[in-house]
Amino acid sequence: MDCVSLLSTLSGLPKQRIKDAMTKGAVILKRKQGKRLRRAKETLWTGDRLSLHYDDQILALTPPSGSYCLKHLKSYSVWFKAAGIMSQGTAFGDHLAITRIAEVALNRPIFLVHRLDRETAGILLLAHTKATATKLSKLFELHKISKVYEASVLGKTDPQGTIEQPLDGKSATTHYRCIRFDPTTQQSHLQIHIETGRLHQIRRHLAWIDHPVIGDPRYGQGNKNREGLQLKAVELSFICPESNQRVTYRL
Repeated sequence: MDCVSLLSTLSGLPKQRIKDAMTKGAVILKRKQGKRLRRAKETLWTGDRLSLHYDDQILALTPPSGSYCLKHLKSYSVWFKAAGIMSQGTAFGDHLAITRIAEVALNRPIFLVHRLDRETAGILLLAHTKATATKLSKLFELHKISKVYEASVLGKTDPQGTIEQPLDGKSATTHYRCIRFDPTTQQSHLQIHIETGRLHQIRRHLAWIDHPVIGDPRYGQGNKNREGLQLKAVELSFICPESNQRVTYRL
């Protein structure tokens, strides 16, 4: 019995739904290591474990358009991730993730080395070899990759400032500079540089100083809108692992 027939029999779901879930990354094959199973004719071995993570609402979602490759190099590529796209998939599928979008577009292995929040648009690095993934991850770990963001926030901020409020028991540092203030909307547009990469760091820090990011669905009050989160990763600068020269990618 093939994988599709087996999962259909065990789950009671039609084969076509199983095939769709498989294509979208919701079937996990656990052998020595876990992997997403996409081939309906995969040969199963003794000891294999198949997991079907079926959620019809998630599988019915279509990824927002707008993501694209900025630069394709031998061992890594630079991407613009549109807002609403996940950095990586979950057990319930990866069709909404930039990793899968890149994998399909380039037909190459993809290794995620850093993340952007789902609501945040901007520049993202994806490695194509484990060695380069390790090198780029180390640069992020050692704070040797400069990350610049832009955001629209509620209220008039100081011309510039540094926020060092610890997050989740760890140090966190965010620097910002006000580019302009719009008195009509009572919003400031900031350029932001972070030294650390804590969960939702920029969003939490700006909300903590009472200047939450416009459109943030989670942090702040009086800052909601219909256009979504007004936060974008606009620049990455680092020593290229291929050329050993400093490269800068900007939107």
